[in-house]
Amino acid sequence: MNENFKLDIKKRPRRLRKTQTRLALCEETHVSPSDLILPVFIKEGKSGADKIPSMPNVYRHTIDSLLRLCEKASKKGIMAIAPFPQVEQSKKSLRADEALNPKSLANRAIRAVKKRFPEMAIVADIALDPYTSHGHDGILDASGEWILNDETVEILAGMSVLAAQAGADFIAPSDMMDGRVGAIRNILDECDLSDTAIMAYSAKYASAFYGPFRDAIGSAPKGKTKKYLDKKGYQLNPANAREALREAQLDEEEGADILMVKPAGHYLDIIAKIKERTTLPIAAYQVSGEYSMIYAASKNGWLDHERVVKESLTSIKRAGADMILTYFAMEV
Repeated sequence: MNENFKLDIKKRPRRLRKTQTRLALCEETHVSPSDLILPVFIKEGKSGADKIPSMPNVYRHTIDSLLRLCEKASKKGIMAIAPFPQVEQSKKSLRADEALNPKSLANRAIRAVKKRFPEMAIVADIALDPYTSHGHDGILDASGEWILNDETVEILAGMSVLAAQAGADFIAPSDMMDGRVGAIRNILDECDLSDTAIMAYSAKYASAFYGPFRDAIGSAPKGKTKKYLDKKGYQLNPANAREALREAQLDEEEGADILMVKPAGHYLDIIAKIKERTTLPIAAYQVSGEYSMIYAASKNGWLDHERVVKESLTSIKRAGADMILTYFAMEV
């Protein structure tokens, strides 16, 4: 090998990667605590927090322990949470009646957090699956095979008003029913709740990455052989991109303030495509399955946990997300 060999080139991109200081100065994408929303699971009772076996280091919290978690989160700079209730089986029904209870677990939790931490932003999940006995996100027709869109939207709209009155900053319909953003915007405005924003799950895919979440809220099937509900009749086909753009456009026209893509990690292209077509902020949800995969691989020594968490969130931000819902928020 000729030791005197040297390329005659003027442009050497590696110059900017020679030291850590140069790397930091040239870093294009940053993830900070203010970009993150912490999803939290809540349950009835006063017994503290329960472990969720499929989601290490994630717990179901009583309202008391949720308040303690919010205090820890705020000290770390995490100032937004998204609570998801585990509704008691006795309170579930075919028509999700508990969803319209002003004193439901979700609404009591919102009030409690807002009373103790008024500066904490709360993203209220608006969907019927925690409340239905069958686990679907809407009201079933007589055949039990198809979700009734308009009847479901009517309940979601009423549910939204209750969450906003409880103190939610963002109403986040995650059901994927047609026309629900417009209906929610109209009823919020009619009820003098025009300052309440809508974070629409605009591109929520019928993904296989939701399993641990369904365990956490108690809507997962029981038994060794789990067969999860098929929600392809309302959630998006993972093979489709243009469909997501159409849904996002409709939500924007109906009055959404923020558009969300869910899941995040396997749908970076969707985040980027929507980002190119809107001036609205983009949210992305790093879902339970993404979290559990990273955790399982790290636990087995197959991945560097800290680096992979940072890389996964950076890639979501780089794709165009302005904010990220992630169970890693406290770690970051």
